[in-house]
Amino acid sequence: MEDLGGILDGFDRIRIVILGDLIIDQYIWGRVNRISPEAPIPVVEVVSENFSLGGAANVASNLNALGVAVEICGIVGDDSHGEMLLQMLERKGIDVRLVLKDPDRPTILKTRIIAHKQQVVRVDREDTRLLEGELLIEMKERLRQAIPKADALILEDYGKGVIQEGLLGEIVPMARRLGKIVTVDPKRDHFDFYRGVTAITPNRLEAGEAAGITISDEQGLQEAGARLMERLECEAVLITMGEQGMCLFSEGSPPLNIPARAREVYDVSGAGDTVIAVFTSALVAGASFRQAAMLSNVAGGLVVEKLGTAVVTREEIRARMEQYLPLG
Repeated sequence: MEDLGGILDGFDRIRIVILGDLIIDQYIWGRVNRISPEAPIPVVEVVSENFSLGGAANVASNLNALGVAVEICGIVGDDSHGEMLLQMLERKGIDVRLVLKDPDRPTILKTRIIAHKQQVVRVDREDTRLLEGELLIEMKERLRQAIPKADALILEDYGKGVIQEGLLGEIVPMARRLGKIVTVDPKRDHFDFYRGVTAITPNRLEAGEAAGITISDEQGLQEAGARLMERLECEAVLITMGEQGMCLFSEGSPPLNIPARAREVYDVSGAGDTVIAVFTSALVAGASFRQAAMLSNVAGGLVVEKLGTAVVTREEIRARMEQYLPLG
């Protein structure tokens, strides 16, 4: 019997710093009754709209829902969407003192137009230039102050300008020297930046590209995991594979295939954010890599059953886990 329940109980004693790209997700809901006379495209009659946290902000939201204390570091524009994002985080009790404002770039906004439960189009407003100059120096200094007080650092890399070699080259070694867990939700062309982290959670496509392998069968999966472990000099690689579950590679243990737990898939957006939030929290709470992967797999299955970028709670994870394994 595994004391997974005790691991979940430990989440409210954890503090995690998140570093990454902050995004607002806008959802415009409507219906389609006709085709435009101007072009062969549907005309969407807007019924409602809402905003939710995306990118690193969604990881923060997931951690918050789990009862974890969160401090988030990133960039927003000096604009109304930036203010909205900060207010959304603060209303959840998420610490935003590490967030910087850049007057020369907009807050990242992804607008999804949805009709009859189908996404019609997505519109992105963003500036993906690398963070530099005084803002980069200030970010490094704030992280140097924050990381010693935290239990772990999550790197949430959407390739929007925050995560870069010059920043991670200083911050990751410092965190590891202090004994902090460092996990990464990666961007496919940034893998060399992540060397020396504790663990990384790529999806199948990201893992295959980083390893130089097309993962189409079990042999390719095993080879990709082994290559990433060697390349990154990390302790674990958790490859997520959608409806095929996950595969965990960790030091001193054979690869572990974990079947998917979703009953019905409605929306996979944000599932990776949930996985890394639960995986990291579990490791801090004393879980083995195997236990952390099992919990995050259940959480990922729960979140894809919800529409839009969503979160799961410890109670939801506990209830679903009890159907598969006693929680102790």
